[in-house]
Amino acid sequence: MTNKLFCFGLGFSARLVADQLREEGWKIAGTTRTAEKAKQLAADGIEPFIFSDDQPISDIKAALDGVTHVLISAPPGGLGDPVIHHHGGDLAILPEGTWIGYLSTTGVYGDRQGADVTEDDELLPSGKRGRRRVAAEKAWFDLGRRHGLCVQSLRLAGIYGPGRNALETVRSGRARRIVKPGQVFSRIHVEDIAQTVLASIKQPNCGAAYNVCDDDAAPPQDVIAHACGLLGIDPPPEQDFDSATLSPMAASFYDDNKRVSNTRIKEELGVKLRYPDYRAGLMALYDEILAKLEAKDEIVE
Repeated sequence: MTNKLFCFGLGFSARLVADQLREEGWKIAGTTRTAEKAKQLAADGIEPFIFSDDQPISDIKAALDGVTHVLISAPPGGLGDPVIHHHGGDLAILPEGTWIGYLSTTGVYGDRQGADVTEDDELLPSGKRGRRRVAAEKAWFDLGRRHGLCVQSLRLAGIYGPGRNALETVRSGRARRIVKPGQVFSRIHVEDIAQTVLASIKQPNCGAAYNVCDDDAAPPQDVIAHACGLLGIDPPPEQDFDSATLSPMAASFYDDNKRVSNTRIKEELGVKLRYPDYRAGLMALYDEILAKLEAKDEIVE
């Protein structure tokens, strides 16, 4: 039997998982918000369905036909988790043991004032987004227990990768070095997210939560400075957090300060990070940028 993955949301992380499994011969189906994007998914070999917080899938029976695995990357909103809200009952009748991966966030832990945090620690979210994630995780685990589905939560740190990283921020002129003493963030390259999800699929542990982050929680200003060094330009001046002008959304990211442990994905899933810290990740991305620029030069010549 051919495995089939259904993705509720095909964004930056889920799309890479889907593409890698499609290369292995899996069937892939998933959701997007617009008809235009649905056409693009179909052109890429992915069976598309329209779905949003206020628009359930019109033919959910067809969407879930033959599905063996489900990946959820759609974030919770005012109604809670939109997938459970609209289609929890539909998923409940999937075959017992069906793998369901929920892409959550390390924001569920809240602020630990720079201390270490593991999957066994209490969930103490700082803000509304974190509280919604905790509620969504609980809803998914409850659904799994009630209906014999193999639910796992993958708690992602700050995501970066091609087109979405400090190098691109610097190149676009948007980089700032905001300094809040003692502040660190955990990060994860999108390729390491994908390999962790695939490892979870191959070694399912029903009811487990996994922190998905690299080995080196670091101050954000250091990452920007390193990106500037790779690009050979002077870094922007440091700005004190207390006096910096930030949007409420940007400022909220500084509410939490913690060092997230990734020991469990290494010991239980056998994950060997391709990019164990931001330096390795940015260097690989820098090489990709150089290759693209050189290719453009060759085309022009």
